[in-house]
Amino acid sequence: MRKVTAGYFHSVDGVVQSPNLWQFDAFDDELGEMLSAVEQATDTVLMGRVGYEEWAGYWPTATMDGDFAAFINSVPKFVASRTLAAADLGWSNATLIAGDLESFVRDLKSGDGGDIAVMGGISLARQLLFAGLLDSLTLITHPVVAGTGKRMFEPSDPMTRLELHDSRRTSKGNVVSTYGLRT
Repeated sequence: MRKVTAGYFHSVDGVVQSPNLWQFDAFDDELGEMLSAVEQATDTVLMGRVGYEEWAGYWPTATMDGDFAAFINSVPKFVASRTLAAADLGWSNATLIAGDLESFVRDLKSGDGGDIAVMGGISLARQLLFAGLLDSLTLITHPVVAGTGKRMFEPSDPMTRLELHDSRRTSKGNVVSTYGLRT
């Protein structure tokens, strides 16, 4: 069975939105190697509407981060949205998820292939976690207090027990923690 994964850059105070505004000089070679490994294991991406719209406006013509641009532009992307139509998806290899999201993800997981990564979708990752469909959540905590921005979890989220699968510290003080649902 395929795994559904999600990973987010994360500030000490829990912000995951717009990490480009606060991760500064904390990105290091270890994180680059880890992200390359994620790309190699992933052959399908799930995105929410907001993340899709932001990324589709940037990555197709990105001049920086060429390795990631090549990956994200070519990988099949499935977009969860209640407001977009299939005709709104102009980014290469992007398909609108028709029908129930959780059923769609269950079907993807049961098929053949590599990992399925949630990218550019904070609420999408939360929904899949609480539905028991997210196999791993990696939080890459940068040594910074961001102050403002969307956080991974909201006060209205249900209490959910996780178990730590892996944790490590990088040379620039990032803490990479990977969690799964406690069974």
